[in-house]
Amino acid sequence: MIIGPVCFFLGILFASFPYDFPLLWTSDPVPPSYYDQLETHLKFIHQSPPLIARILSIVISVGFIGFFVKLFRPSEANVLFDGASLVLYLIGVGVYIANIVQGLRTVSADIWDDLEKLQEVATHSGPITGDTILGREDSLKVLSASNTILALVLVGVLTLQAGQWYAESREEADYAEQDKQAQEAKEAAEKAAAEKPATGTKESKKKQ
Repeated sequence: MIIGPVCFFLGILFASFPYDFPLLWTSDPVPPSYYDQLETHLKFIHQSPPLIARILSIVISVGFIGFFVKLFRPSEANVLFDGASLVLYLIGVGVYIANIVQGLRTVSADIWDDLEKLQEVATHSGPITGDTILGREDSLKVLSASNTILALVLVGVLTLQAGQWYAESREEADYAEQDKQAQEAKEAAEKAAAEKPATGTKESKKKQ
């Protein structure tokens, strides 16, 4: 219930990676036609039928349910690994809602040529920086960077879950080895106890 949703969203992000790669991972100039193509793609995603958004919400909820089930009466390993995984999962959901969904809404609103709407939707007010207007290229780069951050967060969740599985496997193997050694010691003690009376009886017969 945790691995499934995480891998599901990593698959979606991997499908978006070819669109994000030219914006973040190469120094080659990006032609304006590419931005038009990317904007069309993002509009198509955001304007998809409501069923798609509901499926995404259900998958996110399945991940949370998985964490809550594992953290019910948790052990020390659950608190360490699942607690950290849940924090990363919450960060990922926050990045998705605050950056990706907002970026898709901005792209779908088609406000790049309307400066007044652009100032209302894509501005940031701060006591130091003041107002900063994000154009189309910068907004698309921020969206691509958010996808990358979300992918790294989800990989962190998978890493922690794999670490928990390895720690539990090693613990079970150590317990099994201890049980095996204890059983062998017990069998050796029983064998020695069984042979001792027989030896004593044989020696008494020789004396007679």
